[in-house]
Amino acid sequence: MKFFIDSANMPSIQKFMDMGIVDGVTTNPSLLSKEGADPAEQAAKIAKLVPGPVNIEVVASDYEGMINEGRKIAEIGSNVVVKIPMTKDGMHAVRELANRGIKTNVTLIFSAQQALIAAKAGAAYVSPFIGRLDDIGEDGMVLIRDIVKIFDNYSMESQVLAASIRHPVHVLECAKAGADVATLPPDVLEKMFMHPLTDAGIKKFLDDWDALRKKLGGNISPFKR
Repeated sequence: MKFFIDSANMPSIQKFMDMGIVDGVTTNPSLLSKEGADPAEQAAKIAKLVPGPVNIEVVASDYEGMINEGRKIAEIGSNVVVKIPMTKDGMHAVRELANRGIKTNVTLIFSAQQALIAAKAGAAYVSPFIGRLDDIGEDGMVLIRDIVKIFDNYSMESQVLAASIRHPVHVLECAKAGADVATLPPDVLEKMFMHPLTDAGIKKFLDDWDALRKKLGGNISPFKR
């Protein structure tokens, strides 16, 4: 499963890029606005930094507006994916942009029917929002499993991009369900490194090393050449 980082913050993106664990980026108007910079300039910086897909969302809600914005967004870089909301006008725009060779990601999907429509319209990615479903008492993971099964049944080309991920268990369950991509907020990605037994193990090794150092009167070095 690919990991996208759900952020428009350059230092956060750079940090995880340096580790080699990030395959792409997702942004939205809210994330870009938090950076306090010109959105187009910020998006261009991200697209230049990240070799993988960089998802940038339109703010228009009508067909013509989405087409015009989508074309401008696509001009930012060859790795840019245009995010389009799951509406009738949005699906019309997805089809037109796909016909022009522009990749799209249909966002704010909350049902398998919506995902199926988005895939048929030509979306490169569909983004079911699992956390927001959990918030209203539904099981977001059921939606991921349903979409993956439907897409597998019919060999649909659209990739399932799990979004609105709230914690590491969401990531694990998405991987088990067969989602193609999970887009993770930086804080969730940070938590995936953590386990109390790892911390305890490191402490035990260092304590033993320190005990040996004291026993040898401090004449010990960590394998220096």
